[in-house]
Amino acid sequence: MGFFAGMALLSVIAFFVLLIVVFSNKQPVDLAANAQPDEVVNDDVQEPTASPVPPIDSEDYVFGNKDAKVVLIEYTDFECPFCARHYETAKQIKATYGNKIAFVTRHFPLSFHQNAQKASEASECAGEQGKFWEMYDKIFEANLVSDMSVTKWKSVAKALGLNTTKFDTCLDSGQYASKISKQMNEGGAAGVSGTPATFVNGQLISGALPFEQFKGLIDGLLGE
Repeated sequence: MGFFAGMALLSVIAFFVLLIVVFSNKQPVDLAANAQPDEVVNDDVQEPTASPVPPIDSEDYVFGNKDAKVVLIEYTDFECPFCARHYETAKQIKATYGNKIAFVTRHFPLSFHQNAQKASEASECAGEQGKFWEMYDKIFEANLVSDMSVTKWKSVAKALGLNTTKFDTCLDSGQYASKISKQMNEGGAAGVSGTPATFVNGQLISGALPFEQFKGLIDGLLGE
């Protein structure tokens, strides 16, 4: 073998030795560090699950039969326009099923609705005097005509024949603010992120759906 041919062969061997050294020292790629949000790198990662909606308790106002086979628990914001639409559906549900169901309303006043919190408190203050559902109706009627205020609720309390001194003190003091906050926190933990939200035997139905959709679900649960 000539001198130059020998040098060429040594150069090729040195090149391949260098490649082996480089690749043997290459660090592994961290797939997780480079993953995009929609990529699944770890199959063991679990999505967080919601807590069960709390069952009916002594603080709830129940329309119908509290021991009914079908229980609807509604989380509502009295100022929400979609809740006002759902209010009409809720009226149909209550008129159609009566004591075949238990229908409960809980509070979820959204921060960007300035009248929602006090509207919720007004319903509770009226409930203290046995007029929760009557105030509930009047508040949604006020929503539909954009006439919502503390002054309005005090006027409604008088029209409903409530002890206005007791009602006004209750409303002005924020007596039921903590109850409303508790219901919001529980609703959020159960998966409520907006209003209206209705649990039918624990199944979350989000939004103001037509009566017919609720009817189909309720009839199936009643076996009718």
